Amino acid sequence: MFNSYNRRKKHDTVFLNVKPTFNSQGGGLRKYSTGLLDKEENPFYNPNSSNASRASVGTITTLNENFRANIFYNNIAPIQWFLHLIGVLPITRRESGKAKFRINSVAFGYSLVFFILLSVFVAYVAKNRISIVTSLSGPFEEAVIAYLFLVNILPLLLIPLLWWEARKIARLWNDWDDFEILYYQISGHSIPLNIRRKTTLIAVILPLLSILSVVITHITMADFQLLQVIPYCILDNLTAMLGAWWFIICECLSMTANILGERFQRALRHIGPAAMVADYRALWLRLSKLTRDTGNATCYTFTFINLYLFFVITLSVYGLMSQLSEGFGIKDIGLAITAIWNVFLLFYICDKAHYASFNVRTNFQKKLLMVELNWMNSDAQTEINMFIRATEMNPSNINCGGFFDVNRNLFKGLLTTMVTYLVVLLQFQISIPTDSGKRMNISVAEFANDMLMDSAEIESTTTTTTTTTTPKPKITTTKAPARGRKGRN
Repeated sequence: MFNSYNRRKKHDTVFLNVKPTFNSQGGGLRKYSTGLLDKEENPFYNPNSSNASRASVGTITTLNENFRANIFYNNIAPIQWFLHLIGVLPITRRESGKAKFRINSVAFGYSLVFFILLSVFVAYVAKNRISIVTSLSGPFEEAVIAYLFLVNILPLLLIPLLWWEARKIARLWNDWDDFEILYYQISGHSIPLNIRRKTTLIAVILPLLSILSVVITHITMADFQLLQVIPYCILDNLTAMLGAWWFIICECLSMTANILGERFQRALRHIGPAAMVADYRALWLRLSKLTRDTGNATCYTFTFINLYLFFVITLSVYGLMSQLSEGFGIKDIGLAITAIWNVFLLFYICDKAHYASFNVRTNFQKKLLMVELNWMNSDAQTEINMFIRATEMNPSNINCGGFFDVNRNLFKGLLTTMVTYLVVLLQFQISIPTDSGKRMNISVAEFANDMLMDSAEIESTTTTTTTTTTPKPKITTTKAPARGRKGRN
C-alpha cells in the first residue's frame, strides 16, 4: 500500500503553460497525431504499396504538408500595416513567437512623433470648434450638432491607450504562434485559415468609405475646410480600422473553432487511445484562452470605443430627429450618415465577438454531446466526459477586462439606453419655447393685460356714476312720546 501511494505519477499529455516543442524536420508530430493516422491508413501515401503509383499530386501535397508559421499574423497583416501607418500598435515582430513592445524601438519613435503632430493639429481644430460653440445663439439642436464635432476628436486618446496595452497584444500574438505549432503537432496539418483576401479588401475599401463619409458630413453640416477635415479623416479611420482589426481577430477565432471541431470529429474515427482526446482537449483549452485574452488584451481600448460610439450615435440620432420636425434638409444627410456608420460599426464589434464565443464553446459542446460513446473503451469515454466538463467550466466569452461581455446583449443594452436618453432629450427640447411661441405668449399676455385694464376702467366709471346719480335717502327721526303719570296732562 505504501508503494502504491508513492507510485510515480503519470505525466500529463499536454502542459498548457509550456511552449510546444517543434523542429523543422517534422519530429514535432505527436504519437497519436491524426495526420500520422491519415498517412498510415492511406494506401496512396505508402511508398511500398502496389498502389503507390496512383497517388495524386493533391493527396501527396496534403499529406506531406510542411509546417507554415505566421498563419494568424499573415491574415491580419494588411490591417496591421495600415494601423502601423497611422502610428498605432508599435509592436516589433522579427520572427514567429518574438513579438515585443519596446519603447526604444523605431516603431514606437514613429508612433510618438505621429501622435505629437496629430495632437497639435487636433488642438488647432478643437480651438476653432470651441469658439464656434461659445458663439452659438441658435436653438438647442444646433448646439448639439456643434458639440458632435468636438466629440469626434476623442479617438485621439486611443493611441496612448494602445501603447498601454501593446505588451498584452504582443503576448496574444505569441500565444497564437504557439497554438499554431500545437495544432500542427496534434493534427499533422497547419491551420487551414486563409482570409487574407478579405482582410486586404477591408483594408482598402474601409478607409475610402470612412474618408467619403467624413467629407460628406463636413460639406452638409459645417463649412468645408480641407485643413480641418484631414485630422477628422485620420481619427475616423483609426476608429474604423480598429473595428475591422477586431472583426478579423474574431473571424479567425470562429473559423479556427469550426476547423478544430471538424478535425476532432474526424479524429474520432481512429479513437483508439484516450491520449488523442486529451490532446484535443488541451488544444481547445488553448483556443478558449485565446478567446478570453482577446478581450483582456484590448479591454480599455474597446471599452472606450464602445462608449464613444454610443455617445456619437445618441447625439447624431437626436440631431436627426430634432431637425426632421422642420423637414428633411441638407444637415440631415450628414447626421444620417454618421448615425448609420457608427451603428454598423458597433453592431459588427458586438456581433463578431458573440459569434466567436458561440463557436468556441456552444458549437463545440454540441459536437461533443453528439459523440457515440458505446463503441469506445473506458479511457476514451472518461476523456470525452472530462472534455465536456472542461467546456462547461472554462468560459469562452470575450470580456473587456471584467467590465462587460462583448456580445449581442451589449448592443441591445446600448440601444435601449440610447432610446431612454433620446426620449429625455426630446422632452427637454419640447419644453423650450421657440421664437414664434415667445411672440405668441407675449401677444396673449398683452391682450390679457389690455382686457384687464379695460374692465377695470369700466368698473371704476360705473361705480362713480352710481355714486353721483343716486340721491341720498331722507332720514326722518320721530321722537317717541314720553310716558307720563296717569291723570296728568
